Amino acid sequence: MTSLAERHRTFFELHQSGCFVVPNPWDMGSARLMAASGAKALATTSAGFAFTLGRPDLGHVTRDEALHHAEQIVAATPLPVTGDLENGFGDDPAEVAETVRLAREAGLSGCSIEDTRMVDGNPAYDFDLALERIGAAVEAARALEDPFVLCARADGVINQSYGLDEAIRRIKAFANAGADLLYVPLVPDRESLQTVVASVTKPVNALAAGALTELTVAQLAAIGVRRISVGVQIARLTHAAIRDATRAMLTEGSFASFASGASGNEIDAMLAKGADGPQ
Repeated sequence: MTSLAERHRTFFELHQSGCFVVPNPWDMGSARLMAASGAKALATTSAGFAFTLGRPDLGHVTRDEALHHAEQIVAATPLPVTGDLENGFGDDPAEVAETVRLAREAGLSGCSIEDTRMVDGNPAYDFDLALERIGAAVEAARALEDPFVLCARADGVINQSYGLDEAIRRIKAFANAGADLLYVPLVPDRESLQTVVASVTKPVNALAAGALTELTVAQLAAIGVRRISVGVQIARLTHAAIRDATRAMLTEGSFASFASGASGNEIDAMLAKGADGPQ
């Protein structure tokens, strides 16, 4: 099994050049399937994990629950794992710093921190507090023995609490504060993503959702994206399959959708390969 220190170094190196996709599993089984399919690293998904608990996303999972989940994903495969840790599970910068320290204890090679308040409507933190929170997270990350990739998120576009200009203002400040990776989820179009990438000199993460699903990995790389995440998209596909198959058998009496399922032998083989790492 690859040591955690090796995973942390590998994850850091992945962000130094090129472009890679980091799939988002929501349990140990999906993590192993993604590893067996060739993933170089994995990222937890706050929404995907919340769904497994029968809860919605954004503020409905505790820090202890999220970190225990992260430990399970880390244990599932030999790949490095980064954590979707929402707003760091606290408003105060000191709480965010503590979350970063606990993330490393859970085995994570990095994490993302949002500038979103976990209250009704999910408004953004004021600019100064948002920057102070990222600064505290950076300080905690730099105090760790091995590399820890800190992703600073400007979520006002996806949450409709501010526009692209403010998002760019924030990621520039987050970059200056020392964040390793910048992320503006769900930009409206290709041109907006190009603007985001051009606005900073540090690596940018793009979310393969909305208009960006029309682009390929090669096209996103050509724009200058360093990392591509899929967030909750694969978990939603899985839930759609559950919905559609269940509706069909309960309302139409049809089991026809079962024919498209993977065989038990194939899944067993992939689970074993994902647990062992690349062959």
